[in-house]
Amino acid sequence: MGIKMRADCPRILLAGDRSSSGKTTIVAGLLSALRGRNLKVQPFKVAMDYIDPSYHTWITGRSCRNLDGYLMNEAAVREIYAHAAQGADVAVIEGVRGLYEGYEGDLGSTAQIAKMLRVPVIFVVDARSITRSCAALVKGYMDYDPAVQFRGVILNKVGSARHADKATREIERYAKVEVVGTIRRNEDMHLAMRHLGLVPVMEGKTRHEGFKERVDRIRQIVEEGLDLDRIREIAREAEPLPEVEPDLYLKNDSGKDLSIGVAQDEAFNFYYRDNLELMELAGARIVPFSPVHDASLPEVDGIYIGGGYPEIYARELSENQSFKSSIQKAHEKDIPIFGECGGLMYLGREIEWDGERREMAGLIPGKARRGARRTVSYVHGHLAQASPLGRAGEYIMGHEFHHSEMLIDPKARVEYAIRLERGTGIADGLDGIHIGNLVASYSHIHSASFRGFPASFLSACRDKRQ
Repeated sequence: MGIKMRADCPRILLAGDRSSSGKTTIVAGLLSALRGRNLKVQPFKVAMDYIDPSYHTWITGRSCRNLDGYLMNEAAVREIYAHAAQGADVAVIEGVRGLYEGYEGDLGSTAQIAKMLRVPVIFVVDARSITRSCAALVKGYMDYDPAVQFRGVILNKVGSARHADKATREIERYAKVEVVGTIRRNEDMHLAMRHLGLVPVMEGKTRHEGFKERVDRIRQIVEEGLDLDRIREIAREAEPLPEVEPDLYLKNDSGKDLSIGVAQDEAFNFYYRDNLELMELAGARIVPFSPVHDASLPEVDGIYIGGGYPEIYARELSENQSFKSSIQKAHEKDIPIFGECGGLMYLGREIEWDGERREMAGLIPGKARRGARRTVSYVHGHLAQASPLGRAGEYIMGHEFHHSEMLIDPKARVEYAIRLERGTGIADGLDGIHIGNLVASYSHIHSASFRGFPASFLSACRDKRQ
């Protein structure tokens, strides 16, 4: 067993009354403002998301971690929190959707995480067009579950100083909770969006003019609008958590001397830091590569192509013939390959998007195209057959997050590694196309919810090497 980890870092959680409350932008500004005070700030995001955490990681310089009460049990949530918060001066957790929105009851909600970690909650209210009603809204949320520790309110999108003063007086009089900040309506409080939400940081920095300046402006607005000293006090008032015995973050030698190539560029950057860290704790070396920019793959024992926006970079990916050739040669050598969502799209024959068709790696007999709707869902099921992901019959949990669909050539004989009991997958609840040592799926997995990863993948890489 590993050394017990302390979990006494000061902490706060910013929750919203709804998805559009503006908490993501406020959190970005708050992280930047705290970082500007030379604090070591550890960010977290409730639920399984890649894009918001990319901002948190960039702003703080510390890898944002996801906390999900549906996919992770309480012990895993507490371990991830304790592990990531080591050495931090303050932890900031961003909630998801409305405070109480979950899969079923509390399950998967921001409120569930707030109670698991006994964390003080700062409640962000979209105050556009309401004043006294803000008090009723806040009081209703507080009374709904008294176990949630409401410690402050931020009024967002207020129209004037008079608007803010009136709403503040009513909240503090009626709901008996202090207002720790007000943010005026401002067009600068917006970040670039597209079909899956915010534009990821890596793309924003390279393709969107004035991106950094916009984030700097958000920081300025948040610093002016929030009582940062009081928010830090609330964070320090969080009750102590018990020490955590490591179960997930354990060193081992299952990946010793293995090199795992991981696609990391503008097109592919959706990864949970925990998945990569567990490979490193197993002794494997992570070797970044770029299907957009590199001429060929590096010498590696396994290949991991995560999610992202290959459709946005389809031209660059298609024109990089030498790299596609190196992926094809790696597959011919039976090097284990795991493609996850964006990786699945790239490994197919082509991507058809907005009237353009671009050839991809061609390892999967199908093409990706824009789907009729966005798919965002938890998934769970079983491994239908042995593959680099694990043994047949193993239970698997994860999530889907995509706006594409994969059309498989009806003439091709295709096997699937995953049979879903919840979720869409590639077709009719089947996911994880399995060809040789290649598995490519729409299902994203996290090592805390599917303990077979990365251990089984590293085992497949070692077996191939021997």
